Amino acid sequence: MSKSISTYILTGFLGSGKTTLLKRMVEKVKDDGLTPAILLNELGSENVEKQLFKDEELIEMLDGCICCTIQDDMRLEIEQLVTNRQDIDVLFIEGTGIANPIEIVEALAHPNVIHYVDVHQVIGAVDASRYLEFQSIFQSSKEIREMLKDQIRTSSLIILNKIDLIDEKEKEKVKNRIQKLKQEQVEIIEATYGQVSLERLFEKRYTVMKSSSHDVNDLNHHHHHHDHPFQAVNITDIPPLNKVMLESWLKKQSVLLRAKGYLYVEDDPTLYSCQYSSGRMQLTAVDQSFEPCLILIGSGLNEELVDQFKKTFHV
Repeated sequence: MSKSISTYILTGFLGSGKTTLLKRMVEKVKDDGLTPAILLNELGSENVEKQLFKDEELIEMLDGCICCTIQDDMRLEIEQLVTNRQDIDVLFIEGTGIANPIEIVEALAHPNVIHYVDVHQVIGAVDASRYLEFQSIFQSSKEIREMLKDQIRTSSLIILNKIDLIDEKEKEKVKNRIQKLKQEQVEIIEATYGQVSLERLFEKRYTVMKSSSHDVNDLNHHHHHHDHPFQAVNITDIPPLNKVMLESWLKKQSVLLRAKGYLYVEDDPTLYSCQYSSGRMQLTAVDQSFEPCLILIGSGLNEELVDQFKKTFHV
């Protein structure tokens, strides 16, 4: 497949207005003569919102959260979609209310998928009327508080929804809390009933950069996206690497959230799947054939970091 599908991820806690935003975006895409596909994720065995999109290409991921138990299933579904439906122009992914969007982005950055999708936006919907309640240690669990913080930290656009249900004083408290969590360049847009400028929702605020030893100019081509809050950099044409040096290098990169890919290590003919997160690297032997690559996911990634990687490992 030659084209990559423009992809939008919608996240937010239960009842924050994700589906309302999704409906408006799908209608806009169709009005523009484009063909959308929708991936709806639900923790339960039934998705009660599917009837809202009965006329669309719909993929349902049930009984699990994209960001943990069914990442592999999602990758397979997307691979099948782009193989079987060449007419799809835009992909929308609505995670469960407890999904961490960076985990969804990580799944989309998998070497088997990254060339098929182009993530434009991670839209975080926040229920302004209940945000302070959800952040209270007396009214919610630690898991809910941390999950909400993760959703805000990893969104490229935040929709502060349902502001009609609170007064100005409470709204300012909510915005101040969010300001402390979000990336500096991420915009907060206030909304009622999800009424937001569609133009703002469709802006490209996320970038995937690609780099190989044969094409070092591609990153420079994307340099004007340097102010996006999160990036995924795909480095290809990688020779066998020193395992200890690689893990040490990854740990030193403060801007790095995740790394993954397929690698050979020195003095070993085995191909490994590489997974790096929370300061730990894990290598797992794979019995399939893939081109070696390393995908870096983080905030503030740029071509200087890639150049540093290439010089360190003689790529």
